[in-house]
Amino acid sequence: MLDVLASPASGAIRKMFEEGELLKKKYGAENVYDFSLGNPDMPVPQKVLDAIKKVADSTEHGYMPNAGYMSAREAMAQKTAQEQGVAVGAEHVVMSCGAAGALNAALKAILNDGDEVIVPSPYFAEYDHYIYNHGGKIVRVKTCKDFSLDVAAIAASLSERTAAVLLNSPNNPTGRIYPTSDIALLADALASHAEKGHRLPYLICDEPYRAITYGGKIVAPVFPVYENAVIVTSFAKNLSLPGERIGYIAVNPSCREARDFIAAAIFATRILGYVNAPAFFQKVVAESWNAPCDYSLYKTRCELVKEIMDYAGLHYAEPEGAFYLFVKVPDAWHGDDIAFVNHLKTYNILCAPGSSFGGKGWFRIAYCVSEKTIRSSREAFFRAVHDKMH
Repeated sequence: MLDVLASPASGAIRKMFEEGELLKKKYGAENVYDFSLGNPDMPVPQKVLDAIKKVADSTEHGYMPNAGYMSAREAMAQKTAQEQGVAVGAEHVVMSCGAAGALNAALKAILNDGDEVIVPSPYFAEYDHYIYNHGGKIVRVKTCKDFSLDVAAIAASLSERTAAVLLNSPNNPTGRIYPTSDIALLADALASHAEKGHRLPYLICDEPYRAITYGGKIVAPVFPVYENAVIVTSFAKNLSLPGERIGYIAVNPSCREARDFIAAAIFATRILGYVNAPAFFQKVVAESWNAPCDYSLYKTRCELVKEIMDYAGLHYAEPEGAFYLFVKVPDAWHGDDIAFVNHLKTYNILCAPGSSFGGKGWFRIAYCVSEKTIRSSREAFFRAVHDKMH
């Protein structure tokens, strides 16, 4: 544990965010360009605000089953059915403390000591800890050069200890969306693995950015093509409710172990200390999960950031969703992304090193910040790349 905490990449995003707060006090917030934390700032939709007021005025507050209020589970089942194109019942849903709570409960439900979870890399760095939490071993499989899934490499990494493959689409940090064709190929690879006498791995899809996509892209449904599919997600990003810790787990009704999986996830929710998802926001999202949202501000900011990267001479992966730009470290830095983001700090620019995501040689810009901050960073980025400081 101490080795993990001592790693330069460990918790780099939060550390950078905390350093940003100190820099803002020293130089003024308007002179610091903080792109470190994926903290959504889209205005909360009016339907959600109305639901918050309604629940706040209610006198009905109290404990509920560990799986959550039935009304919330029914609403999430309806949401999942719309997204997946298959019928989903409330009995296939467990309310959770955000996507992180959902993923930890799901992993606790399926992992035995030494079981393996395959994760395409780059990936959200906390996955390491979530998997280790429950005795698992993370197996990192590099994506293709364009950050699309390398299904052949995933198939080659399958073993008798493979319990799950964990996908994040749109991906944090790359913004990549895995297309329907790749999901179908992956499903076939996992099914073929089981046909050789191995257990059928779970396909866990971490989807908090599902609704935030560009250019007409969609996140492929997995329930129609793979029986052992599980969705874990939250409302932090799509409804702009970060910190409220409200999400859910949904298992494919076609999963032969669906009843046992749900029972285990409910038990895990209880014993991991969550007990249940926050009661207040269960009621809020039950009434407002389908609130109309306008994500165009993220697309506008994305275009602004890309224009600044072009101006500074930096290369990046074209994002298809979420609100991150994954940018290649200049060649002069020989792939040392940690050194480069430290260099950026001298220009009051705060970004997350790609090494924190298994993406050495890159860095992540979270553009869920004001357009003023983005525009004001233009010359700072240019100087950081071109000044003779390295």
